Amino acid sequence: MLTPVIDSICRNQGPRVLAGLIRRYGDFELAEDALQDAFAKAIEVWPLQGLPDQPAAWLTTVARRRALDLIRRRRSGPLYTDEPPDIAAGDDDSGEPNLSGVEDDRLRLVFTCCHPAIAPAAQMALALRTLCGLSTREIARAFLEPEATTAQRLVRTKRKILEARIPFEVPSRENLPARLEVVLGVVYLVFNEGYAATDTPGLIRPDLCAEAIRLARLVVELMPQEPEALGLLAMMLLHDSRRDARVGADGAIVPLDEQDRSRWNISAIAEGLRVLDTALAQRRRGAYQVQAAISALHARALRAADTDWKQIAALYGGLLHERGDAVVELNAAVALAMAEGAERGLQWIEQLSARGELANYYLLPAAQADLLRRLGRMDEARGAYGAALALVRNPAERRYLERRIAECGG
Repeated sequence: MLTPVIDSICRNQGPRVLAGLIRRYGDFELAEDALQDAFAKAIEVWPLQGLPDQPAAWLTTVARRRALDLIRRRRSGPLYTDEPPDIAAGDDDSGEPNLSGVEDDRLRLVFTCCHPAIAPAAQMALALRTLCGLSTREIARAFLEPEATTAQRLVRTKRKILEARIPFEVPSRENLPARLEVVLGVVYLVFNEGYAATDTPGLIRPDLCAEAIRLARLVVELMPQEPEALGLLAMMLLHDSRRDARVGADGAIVPLDEQDRSRWNISAIAEGLRVLDTALAQRRRGAYQVQAAISALHARALRAADTDWKQIAALYGGLLHERGDAVVELNAAVALAMAEGAERGLQWIEQLSARGELANYYLLPAAQADLLRRLGRMDEARGAYGAALALVRNPAERRYLERRIAECGG
């Protein structure tokens, strides 16, 4: 039974194949439809004939043929060439000269999606859905919004592209910096979904973490004088260094202060610190560099008790100035609690909760519960953990919250 293997191949290889199809045909809807038909064909054929030697090439060839059929159907009626693919006879990919310097298909299409004629949030949603393979639910979680809102945004964006005839071309090298901020935002959200997955049995999706780091490396190679690209890469390397220590034997998430730091990846930490130093040497501060600096303080602490929380709280104050959103504010409140006492942080979190901006964000009641537990207010902590449990989806996070509820006497 090859179904799980097929599902894994389609999930991991699909975004790259889709990127190539969009680059070739310049039509998002056409490319998506053709690839879905190729997936359906793989599910039908591979269990009978076995996996091809080059699954991605097989999918590409079938999808290209299906795309041509769809184009012909638009012009002259239904046609569908249902021949088995001949990989060796695949189409030549010669095209217009690449003036951007971006050679990687997926990164080219991320830059392409981030077109200035589209609102930044729509650019990011389109790139995450179409090119990075995230589901509508995963994107909605990234934006802290209802799934229906994300779905409507994607539909409107594709309609605007079609109706306004927005040219989806990779920008020339000199125009890349204008799109960099949104491109880095896309890479950041891909990593976040890999770091704490929405709808998978485990907490982490290593494939997404690795892909985000790979894309960030390519951006740094392409634009080495952009300190925020370096800052993002450093931050992801430092976060990813803790991967093996983040889930316990019971499958529950392990909070940072309880992790076995001997399981942290020393080489990833060393690289992350080097990259951060390179970014800071350019003396152009940015939000990703600040986040990387916070991660670096955690990485340098041999024990949880050695963590320089006062400096972390100060950095979060700077980050709030750079990017004052509610999630950053929540993290700043937790840092303040660790630096100056749980009561200070709890007061801030209660004010943030009253504003309602993070009403569906489970980490707010979870952080509130943790501070209440530290203060010995177990009944209130149990209620807050229960509120967080009602919002969370990932099993590893659920197990952690259930354990905390039990520790509080519930």
